[in-house]
Amino acid sequence: MKFIIRFFIAMMPWLIRRPLLIYFFGYVIHEKASMGWGWVFPKKLRMEAGSRIDHGTVVKGLEELTMEENAYIGRLNWITGEPMESNAFLSERQRNPKLILEKEAAITNRHLIDCTDEVLIGAFSTVAGFRSQILTHSINLHESRQECHSISIGSYCFIGTGVIILGGAKLPDYSVLGAGAVLNKKFEQSYRLYAGVPAREIQLLEGDKKYFSRKIGYVD
Repeated sequence: MKFIIRFFIAMMPWLIRRPLLIYFFGYVIHEKASMGWGWVFPKKLRMEAGSRIDHGTVVKGLEELTMEENAYIGRLNWITGEPMESNAFLSERQRNPKLILEKEAAITNRHLIDCTDEVLIGAFSTVAGFRSQILTHSINLHESRQECHSISIGSYCFIGTGVIILGGAKLPDYSVLGAGAVLNKKFEQSYRLYAGVPAREIQLLEGDKKYFSRKIGYVD
């Protein structure tokens, strides 16, 4: 029955779909938020003013999706998690399957994001290009079990196209992750370019770059 309700709601125009999502699922969706055609059904959804999800994006298996003011998720993204009631990840009961996009943060088009544990994308940060992978879960070969670790992307970061970000990784505020990089650890130094496989600090970035002080997330 839940699937049938979701299917029919997903087919509705947004002006009809929004109140139905609020009524049937208890979602918190600002009247100035918007969503294209897609399958977006986390357990909890909060979309603040100006936040937007474009056509063809799938969001399922998440405990929570939060999009702060003017946050953006583009077209054809695949965003999934493993629900807490699942029989998988039984040793990871502290995990938190959710995606948070802070103010003016953006995910562009055709990315794969695994939110088996929490993924945080900081204010004014952009997951740019296409076909990047953000993966919070993996196999622990020593213990022969699945495990997961959260991922944190700081504020005012730029994520290049085709990157892989693995569980437990952290990109600090005011950082750039170069195209094709594999980020597999926590970094703490801001105003840096990180790149390579695995990613490492490449160079210092001057703090006067306009990207790091813009007041609007979208870049012309």
